[in-house]
Amino acid sequence: MEEDFKGLKVMVIDDSKTIRRTAETLLQKVNCDVSTAVDGFDALAKIADVKPAIIFVDIMMPRLDGYQTCALIKNNQTFSTTPVIMLSSKDGLFDKARGRIVGSDEYLTKPFSKEELFDAIRQFAVTGSDAA
Repeated sequence: MEEDFKGLKVMVIDDSKTIRRTAETLLQKVNCDVSTAVDGFDALAKIADVKPAIIFVDIMMPRLDGYQTCALIKNNQTFSTTPVIMLSSKDGLFDKARGRIVGSDEYLTKPFSKEELFDAIRQFAVTGSDAA
């Protein structure tokens, strides 16, 4: 079955051009409306205009890391319920726990597969984040 997340607004925040491009390509193939940001500051500047339904954020970024970015998003009343999925090349328990503390909804280890990306979208953005 071919996925179709028609018009779903997704934001990908990562300082790696490769990761941004990969995620963007995968998501556009399933009709997502994708916006990207190179770091937390870039994302926070765009988020109010974009109003994404789901946000993927890298943990290791310059200036404002993924934890700080996630915390700022979750502390904003408008976006407190927006699902935030952390992306990291580290599959550590500590990182996952820290992600939960700042309010992330899920944690994907890079390199993530197309399926993992779509599963996160299905779980959090399509059905709503109360399908825990």
